[in-house]
Amino acid sequence: MLGCHSVPPHNDLLDAITHVQRRKLLREPLIHNPQDDEPVVVDADQSAAEELTRLIEMRHAHLPLLEEYGFIVWNQKTNEVSKGRHFEERRPLLELVADHEDELPDGWL
Repeated sequence: MLGCHSVPPHNDLLDAITHVQRRKLLREPLIHNPQDDEPVVVDADQSAAEELTRLIEMRHAHLPLLEEYGFIVWNQKTNEVSKGRHFEERRPLLELVADHEDELPDGWL
């Protein structure tokens, strides 16, 4: 059961990708090379206030939702995110989006 975000299983990915930050979070495991030790920068040209707002939204909305759906496992102590139990079954749609990134509207990813 998905708690307050009760969505039919076939719609969970569509619900998850409705926000740009969640799309970026779900795309990252597809392109991240584990040998790269540099942190991922999602939006480098944000102001300090925008960055703070984004971090608050990540911690209190986006990461919990993606974890609830089983797409990620989020270690809140270390802020590390890894693939969740349902990530692989959603991989084909995520790869389709990532493979056609250059055809998407600006700001979509």
